[in-house]
Amino acid sequence: MKRFKTTKGLIGIILLTLIALIAIVGPMVIPPDAATKMDMLARRSPPTWTHLLGTDQLGRDMLYRVILGARTSLEIAVTAVLMSIVLGLPLGLVSGYFGGWIDNVLMRLVDTLLAFPALLLALTISAVLGPNLQNTIIAIGIAFTPYLARIIRGEALKVAQMPYVEAARASGTTDGMIMLRHVLPNIMPAVIVQATISLAFAILAEAGLSFLGLGTQPPAASWGLMIQASRDQLDVAPWTALVPGAAVALTVLGLNMFGDVLRDILDPKSK
Repeated sequence: MKRFKTTKGLIGIILLTLIALIAIVGPMVIPPDAATKMDMLARRSPPTWTHLLGTDQLGRDMLYRVILGARTSLEIAVTAVLMSIVLGLPLGLVSGYFGGWIDNVLMRLVDTLLAFPALLLALTISAVLGPNLQNTIIAIGIAFTPYLARIIRGEALKVAQMPYVEAARASGTTDGMIMLRHVLPNIMPAVIVQATISLAFAILAEAGLSFLGLGTQPPAASWGLMIQASRDQLDVAPWTALVPGAAVALTVLGLNMFGDVLRDILDPKSK
């Protein structure tokens, strides 16, 4: 079992490293118009030496679009998860530490948001704000905030009852300093693990919003947009859906593998 987990973690790290390099370095080395340049004579061309992953219905190179789509998807996912941490961390920390009526008020607000599935909530917010990259980040960030706040609240609730926290209170340390010095450092492992796992769901959410036309908008390259554009081409050009679909699947797989191993490392009790 230990060897399996080690192998799983190694595979996850390799996948994430490759995808991160593609997203960061790839757009720097490909031509600026590579992902938007159309060649109508090469429409729906299968993979060849000229176009290693084939072309789409407009003759655009799939390899270049997948590379730029990696940057778009990771940028949205990372920014949205950071936003959910900024919103959910103080919410869950204050709720779990103080308890009582403060906990009841804050958690009822969180429960209201949890009543909606994350993707449905993100879809609604994106529809209200309008479909573009910035609003997609806001929609996904708000949608994942209640889940993160709930987990942080549970961890803070446990830490707040520890003897060293009681000793700090007895010594006259203010609640703010106790939360910063004692509670926050001890809940960060759970926050880091949840953020890693949330990245996988954020990438799926971005792809889903883009597929529905409420996320990234053309002519920008996005894995969700590429899948959406290929839905009418599956019978004649299946690679137009398989390539971005495989990119999404491998990224989510890598993040889930890495998140599982990270949880075992940072939280031994989870074993």
